[in-house]
Amino acid sequence: MPSRSPSRSARGRIDKLDFDSNRKSTPSNDGSGSEHSGPHLLDDDESLLSDVVDGIIERDRREMRRTVTRYLSFVCAILNCLCAGSITAYSLYGHLFLSRLHYTQLQVNIVSIAAEISMYLPVPLFGYLCDRYSPRPLSLFSGSMFGVGYLLAAFTYHRGPPSAAGGHGWPFGVMVLAFVFVGMATSSMYLSAVTTCAKNFGRGKHKGLALAMPIAAFGLSGMWQSQVGSRLLYEQTADGVRGDVDVFQFFIFLAATLLVVGLLGAVVLQVVDEEELIDEAVEELERSGLLEDSAFFQRSIIHNGSSYGAIDDHRRLSNEEQEHQRREAEAMRAREDEEMRKKTWLLNVETRRFLADHTMWFLAGGFFLVTGPGEAFINNLGTIIGTLYPPPSVAPPSNSAATHVSIVAITSTLARLLTGTLSDLLAPNPASHHHHRPSSAASSLRSITQPSFSLSRVTFLLTSTLLLSLGQLLLASGLIQKHPTLFPFISALVGTGYGAVFSLTPIIISVVWGVENFGTNWGIVAMMPAGGATVWGVVYSAVYQWGAQRNTRQIGGGSARKRVEVLCFGKQCYEASFWAMVVCSWIACGLWVWAWRGPGGWKRRGIAV
Repeated sequence: MPSRSPSRSARGRIDKLDFDSNRKSTPSNDGSGSEHSGPHLLDDDESLLSDVVDGIIERDRREMRRTVTRYLSFVCAILNCLCAGSITAYSLYGHLFLSRLHYTQLQVNIVSIAAEISMYLPVPLFGYLCDRYSPRPLSLFSGSMFGVGYLLAAFTYHRGPPSAAGGHGWPFGVMVLAFVFVGMATSSMYLSAVTTCAKNFGRGKHKGLALAMPIAAFGLSGMWQSQVGSRLLYEQTADGVRGDVDVFQFFIFLAATLLVVGLLGAVVLQVVDEEELIDEAVEELERSGLLEDSAFFQRSIIHNGSSYGAIDDHRRLSNEEQEHQRREAEAMRAREDEEMRKKTWLLNVETRRFLADHTMWFLAGGFFLVTGPGEAFINNLGTIIGTLYPPPSVAPPSNSAATHVSIVAITSTLARLLTGTLSDLLAPNPASHHHHRPSSAASSLRSITQPSFSLSRVTFLLTSTLLLSLGQLLLASGLIQKHPTLFPFISALVGTGYGAVFSLTPIIISVVWGVENFGTNWGIVAMMPAGGATVWGVVYSAVYQWGAQRNTRQIGGGSARKRVEVLCFGKQCYEASFWAMVVCSWIACGLWVWAWRGPGGWKRRGIAV
């Protein structure tokens, strides 16, 4: 064996056995210190292979855990949204507030408006908390608010008319407060679910469908809950026939169900690999040249280049296990703090960019003009149907409030699923992230990756809005007053347009501005229906009461006057309101076209919407 080394030097090359002969010997188990205790090279190869296999297995396990967590969160998000839209069943019992609690039409609308405002106005705050922390606390908050709100509403209804209306019940303001709680719970449960889906699947191929499914489930919630109320939790008339929904039992049912669902979401909902999402967004901002003036970014480079390296070097020099663990914990805390600072900084930058983008305001303005009338129609379905059947006629079961709530919910759900799926299949593929500045190379890549036929998501948005305006136009024309059996067609048109707009708008936001700050961005735009619902709720109530006063003058005084002055019959109860809604829908289409193709619009920037 010693003779091999001189020959190796003489030849100037290494023999295939030289490496093993010059290795450090490994002590044998018997302590003999034999230099050749076994085939060391083979042992090392087996050890290396074992380490590689173990690493692959552990990586696959981590990936499996992430996949299971992602899809389990998706299922939980669907369940949350499938229950969260209970406020859309308001038409099921809203008319009973008129007849049982002796509220005026304006008071009935004030209750729904309070719910709408509390549902939409806090959404930016809820989105901010959801982005910077996690969806779980928001789901817990929503379950608690639902429980408190519906229990309070149930006992307020059970006590009967308030003293101001000649009864001995709780004041009208208590019912308003109960629905404020319900409104906040609705938006927080919905937003926690949708944000989870957007962040877990927003970078994938089917982001439209991943967002459309929970949004569609939200639309379905009003349908199944109204059916449970009208078919299971109903009052019996004197002759044993099924009557109106038992509002007290219905509210108790909603309180218990939504509390349980909120608690479940607080345990299951989770955003997977959010750190990678943030890192990718920072890299995109860096490549776009938007970080050159950022003091935080410069500090981050220095910190990452020196501080963490110093910690690692010091850790390698440590001889005591306890000291090693302490420094490792300190390094982990430092990394977590840095990641949190980086995340907060990035989301603040994204929020400022979103608010400074003029196309966002065109998108939000159109959303305001379309969703307000849609909310007013859905909330007042019961009273609109009542205008079609003056006494002594009554609405048939095919034209009941529960039936039309279900029609709106089904068509809305189908529209959300259909537009989400079709937008994934037919919409142009974005060449890169939303921060990208178009170049010739990007344009070439986009031309290669585009399908032979594409249809912009904005085209779907415009089409659905025109369908919504068609339903409003037919209602305003008075056609339905002469043919009440056609009213389901109106509900289907409004439900289709309303559902598609609510599905496409967050999808467009995720495409144009990304998903890192989706909760905050969508929350800002989703706040718009609060103003729209308020404005159009007041407009509809004013027109309705004006029509009721005209009926009163025609009928005369006495006890009949007291009853009729609350109710309105005929097209004068809603005609002016819906003509104005038609005009607003068309204006919204103009705003969206301008954001898409106008100066500085998405098409001019090279954003494939």
